[in-house]
Amino acid sequence: MKTVLINGKIITPMRIIDNGVLAFEGEKISYVGDKKGYPITEEDQVIDVKGQYISPGFIDIHTHGAGGHDFMDGTIEAFLEAAHTHMEHGSTTLIPTTLTSTMEDLFQTLDLFKEAKRQNKGPHLLGLHLEGPYFSMEQRGAQDPKYIKNPEKEEYEKIVAYSPDIVRWTIAPELEGALPMGSALVEKGIVPSIGHSNAVYEDVLKAYEHGYCLMTHFYSGMSTVTRVRGERHAGVIESGYLIDEMFVEVIADGLHLPKSLLQLIYKVKGSDRICLVTDSMRAAGCEEGEYVLGNKETGQPVLVKDGVARLMDESGFAGSVATADRLIRTMIHVAEVPLQEAVKMMTLNPARVMKIDHKTGSLAVGKEADIIAFDDNIHVSKVWVGGTLTKAE
Repeated sequence: MKTVLINGKIITPMRIIDNGVLAFEGEKISYVGDKKGYPITEEDQVIDVKGQYISPGFIDIHTHGAGGHDFMDGTIEAFLEAAHTHMEHGSTTLIPTTLTSTMEDLFQTLDLFKEAKRQNKGPHLLGLHLEGPYFSMEQRGAQDPKYIKNPEKEEYEKIVAYSPDIVRWTIAPELEGALPMGSALVEKGIVPSIGHSNAVYEDVLKAYEHGYCLMTHFYSGMSTVTRVRGERHAGVIESGYLIDEMFVEVIADGLHLPKSLLQLIYKVKGSDRICLVTDSMRAAGCEEGEYVLGNKETGQPVLVKDGVARLMDESGFAGSVATADRLIRTMIHVAEVPLQEAVKMMTLNPARVMKIDHKTGSLAVGKEADIIAFDDNIHVSKVWVGGTLTKAE
């Protein structure tokens, strides 16, 4: 049986099709276009979305948790429940993210993720993003300094060999050993990303040449212009602008970056090189108050206040409490970006970075039926993951 969505405004990377029709059969999309091009039959299951937008499902390539759960809590429930919370807000593909931790906690997380994927009935769990422990101490942010170190070949090769589920890894590229590590990750199909880094432009350029194609939470935990003996050096932030092909993550919760910087990033990088990410911790989708960033037993206490997670002394942010729908609203209403471009930053662009755009990230015939419907306020009413209806209001 085909499912046919009618009376929708279909969002493509280039335009919005008014009064459009989208059909899918099983897990694949079979038609996208205007209603004149699709003759509905009695066998079709027709769903009237009543003028709502029909969009590709959101792809969040950097999240630490939601719904009161962190992906490093040490339970399968944490993976499944956090993923479910994100799905309720439109995410159909997730990359759960770790924090710097003990090797024991890391390997436990790798084991649990494998089982969570087996039990999962929610959004696609594409793989794991390791955030650390190879970071600049000066740019560590909320990462626990006890575990920060330089890359060692024997160690990271052991981690990569242990699990096939690692799909990206955030590293400070100026550290000794970081450049050959980038090349080694690329050979394994793992995306190396620049983050928590005190690098200068020359370091970043070399990193790009060694496969680093993405910057983790742009502006957060990275260097800007510095002076050495009076001479100015461009930092990681400026390098993100200078290297045209570099993708940048943006936490568009309206707090990590103000309107002026959101608009600057959009003006310079354009809609093709920005990936919106939540970088959410466990409090996403929950009330404000005190929480723990990372594992409940070994993580850091944080305070969720005024719509963002902060270190207890409020000296800096400690992840966001955003869900994907909030990111789209911010880009539209604060950064004044057109809807179809904001959606592309949360769908097609992350799919391109992760090299899955051949099967998801946009609404096209033959791609997976990862589809959501939402209203003018980006309130998500329906979610299909691989053609299966997982949320309906």
